Amino acid sequence: MPKVTFIIDGEEKSVEFEHGKLPYSNHGKPESFLDVSKHFNLGLEHACGGSCACTTCHVIIRKGAQNLSEMQDDEADRLDTAWELTVDSRLGCQAVITGDVVCELPMYTRNYVQEGGGIQLGKSDRKKDARNGEEVAR
Repeated sequence: MPKVTFIIDGEEKSVEFEHGKLPYSNHGKPESFLDVSKHFNLGLEHACGGSCACTTCHVIIRKGAQNLSEMQDDEADRLDTAWELTVDSRLGCQAVITGDVVCELPMYTRNYVQEGGGIQLGKSDRKKDARNGEEVAR
């Protein structure tokens, strides 16, 4: 069973799933980062429904790149527009997981649907409580 670790705001969240047994969420390719995130409610943002039309699900692979599907031309072309692009970047909706892998969600994403093409902070669902400085969900 592949172990998938998401690093979100510096915090690691790991899940495991059995190939062919994960119910498909109809978001991204089956058993992609986006599909796994949807199933386990991990919060990988996605604006286009996983159709490789935006870069909102951009992830940076920290370990296990050899355990992912090959990048196709449409993914590479779309990634060219991602904020904080690295040589280890992938689109979460297109990268299908075949073994253990660790990915990190970058601080910024481009969410063309919510922001009209603007830049949105990766921590957009959190804000500081003015009373005590702790992060709280909106």
